[in-house]
Amino acid sequence: MLDVLVIGGGNAALCAALMAREAGAEVLVLESAPRAWRGGNSSHTRNLRCMHDAPQDVLVDAYPEEEFWQDLLKVTGGRTNEALARIAIRHSASCRNWMRRHGVRFQPSLSGTLHVARTNAFFMGGGKALINAYYRSAEALGVRVRYDATVDRLELEEGHFRAAWLGDERIEARACVVASGGFESNREWLREAWGPNEAGEWPAENFLIRGTRFNQGVLLRDLLDQGADRIGDPTQCHSVAIDARAPLYDGGICTRIDCVSLGIVVNRQARRFYDEGEDFWPKRYAIWGRLVARQPGQIGYSIIDAKAVGRFMPPVFKGEQADTLDALARRLGLDEAVFVRTVADYNAACRAGHFDHEVLDDCHTEGLEPPKTHWARPLDTPPYYAYALRPGITFTYLGVRVDARAAVHFGGQPSDNLFAAGEVMAGNVLGQGYTAGVGMSIGTAFGRIAGAQAAAAALQRPATALVA
Repeated sequence: MLDVLVIGGGNAALCAALMAREAGAEVLVLESAPRAWRGGNSSHTRNLRCMHDAPQDVLVDAYPEEEFWQDLLKVTGGRTNEALARIAIRHSASCRNWMRRHGVRFQPSLSGTLHVARTNAFFMGGGKALINAYYRSAEALGVRVRYDATVDRLELEEGHFRAAWLGDERIEARACVVASGGFESNREWLREAWGPNEAGEWPAENFLIRGTRFNQGVLLRDLLDQGADRIGDPTQCHSVAIDARAPLYDGGICTRIDCVSLGIVVNRQARRFYDEGEDFWPKRYAIWGRLVARQPGQIGYSIIDAKAVGRFMPPVFKGEQADTLDALARRLGLDEAVFVRTVADYNAACRAGHFDHEVLDDCHTEGLEPPKTHWARPLDTPPYYAYALRPGITFTYLGVRVDARAAVHFGGQPSDNLFAAGEVMAGNVLGQGYTAGVGMSIGTAFGRIAGAQAAAAALQRPATALVA
């Protein structure tokens, strides 16, 4: 009988497979995607958020545990399991040497990403290079991989894993790691979760999926139906405001619009609806998809003037451009008078200070609702630019409850041989919100933990300690 079955093909799954193999287990990976599309959402990632107490190669200064924890606590609004969150944080300090041993390379932050030069380690070649490195290492170690292998259901007995079913094929294993992602690619489940809004619209119809089309949530649904303890809100997700022209799937990082904090954002009624300068963009970019999802027609428009050009990572596609505000409104199909008044009110409310996009500066608005807390400068220098925004869903936060061993819980009791890692359990740490790179921190930490624990369960010996 097979020792460890890993279901999934992204970062968390490969970390689990490599750890289990290093512990001496025979490992089979089942990836639902074809080989050319392997890796899930991990192929679109760029970096890993890392705790460190002093400068480390590509990381500058220090980013201690408590600061990481406070950043996470802030963006989640307290909707997080502190014990599990701190496990991910602490593992982020020691995982990179292990990653390097499996072929992953790092590079310094690039222009336009300096906000995270202290907190995040960037992968050389991005997520695709990371995934390819892990697959090469897995192959060299003897991990078997099957592609186009969609698992329909798990065979469980009171929380104990027996086998996985692929159609009529039954695969037995002594232990299993589920790392098969969330349900963000399942449009019907998104419709079910979000329902209609007050205007009778179905917001999920206008969602674009930034990552893989293969995250249908099949095993997540199966586990919940079989009594796995549930964690998270099905409407909470990593949701970014992306270019409205992005493809339905796999647009990735290049579809993101990063100039929000340098201007204003208006809805279809040409009115602002949230504080664009609330905090640093890496701590707020992943709430803007949800904010846009709540607007009429699930669309917004990021507006900047010439002063902002060169201060953010430019989008792939050019936005609308005009020399006057009313001309820009016409290009966008917005009410000209309302749009011009919105900008005028914003400009009048701006209070001059020392503008510095690298810090939480003192440029703010007064007497304006919603306010703009930082980086508020009048939009008064043509040409003016606009980018249409849609909600871009990266991954969902509904998942299964796990413990420090990554064991899936059933009725409050941990399974003895079924473990979970990655998006399928990220809701234990991410109840809402996001901060750049933390998804990879969670997936790497709990992927490695799950793999070590699965090997221990299969081989009936203590789990190997995780070392850097």
